[in-house]
Amino acid sequence: MPLPNPVSIGPLDLGSRVDEALAVQAHAFGLSDDEIAVRRQIVQRHMTYPGARALGATTETGRLVGFVYGMPNDRMHWWSSVVEPYLRARGTEHWLDDAFVITELHVHPGFQNRGIGRALITLITDDAIQPRSILSAIDHESPARGLYRSLGYEDLARQVLFPSAPKPYAVMGAPLPLRRPA
Repeated sequence: MPLPNPVSIGPLDLGSRVDEALAVQAHAFGLSDDEIAVRRQIVQRHMTYPGARALGATTETGRLVGFVYGMPNDRMHWWSSVVEPYLRARGTEHWLDDAFVITELHVHPGFQNRGIGRALITLITDDAIQPRSILSAIDHESPARGLYRSLGYEDLARQVLFPSAPKPYAVMGAPLPLRRPA
């Protein structure tokens, strides 16, 4: 999949580049310093989980302009415990089993709409051994939700409320491999 020059995608040591990644996320998602501090601890903990991995999009100078990370889902993880009742109510809780979770996917706004997000999510899920992928996204129509739908993700639950999140989320799932553009 061709990417805009001069951006390349490859494995990311997220533990050592967490501050750069969170700066991208803060730009893309509008995070406060307090939210970044909380997320730093979460990201570092997640990267210790079995099967967790990350990819980064970098410029020729090594600047990180996008990243994705995910891991095999575990029903004992916090995210699963929050979304499970919503999925159960819709009869879709089986999606929590044998799934690869896209935990975070963010592209710096100056690099969006260039295929970087699509490349990041398809490349990380290409290596998943699970038959499906799940993720959560803010529950409103957005370019991100459009991207996920174009890859085959469908809504599994809507109006999911996470503690301390100001907006509701949608949980989406797709069979793997993800759909490619024709």
